[in-house]
Order: sequence, then structure tokens, then C-alpha cells
Amino acid sequence: MSFNDPIADFLTRIRNAQNAQRKYVDIMLSKMKINIANILKEHGFIENFIQNEKNRKMRIFLKYTSKRKGIIRQLKRVSKPGRRIYKPVDSLPRVLGGIGIALLSTSKGVIDDREARKLKVGGEVICYIW
Repeated sequence: MSFNDPIADFLTRIRNAQNAQRKYVDIMLSKMKINIANILKEHGFIENFIQNEKNRKMRIFLKYTSKRKGIIRQLKRVSKPGRRIYKPVDSLPRVLGGIGIALLSTSKGVIDDREARKLKVGGEVICYIW
């Protein structure tokens, strides 16, 4: 099965699973998705994730509040295959005044906006998460 935008599919699967209050969601494996999942885990948006190299799948364990509301309020895809959005370091976006994060694909790999400012690199804005 061919996808035009696997990152948008990744974000949509997480969004839909969280809206359905699932404990986890299974996603096809790729290096970029692993990097994004690492950043989500670092910032506390997901509990954990495991990789199954044999089946080329990744299982992401979602995180909820005590009242079963999802930690992730919004996942918004910015750069799309038909329209790439690149930002230099001096005009990197601040998501909700720093509450959320922007994920960037840079020459240093996939990093969040705070790390990009620290390293003084710009890049393609993948998505906003808050």
C-alpha cells in the first residue's frame, strides 16, 4: 500500500487513537517516525514506544490525564509533499508561546524548535504539537 504522505498518516493515526482512547497504536516503521516518536517521548506527549524490526512496525503507547483526556491537544502537519515550508533559525515558530513544540527536519536530523534555536539551524517545519 502506497502513501503519499507517511508523516501525515503517522500523525493522523496518533490523533485518531487518542480520540478513541486507545492504549496504543501500531504504525509502520521508518527512521523519521522513530525520531519523531523519540521527541514526543522526551517532551512527555507519549508514554513510550517499541519497535518490531521483524514486522517493520512500531507500537506507540499513548498518554492520558487522570480523567482520560489525551495529553496531545493538537497535531498539525505544516510542510506537505506538495508544499514544503522551510524556516531559517531567526524566524522559527513558537507554538502557543512555547507551550507546544514545532518539529523540524534539519541537517542535524529531526529536532524540536528549542533545540534548533540552540544549535542555530533552520530547516523544514514538519508539524506543530501542543
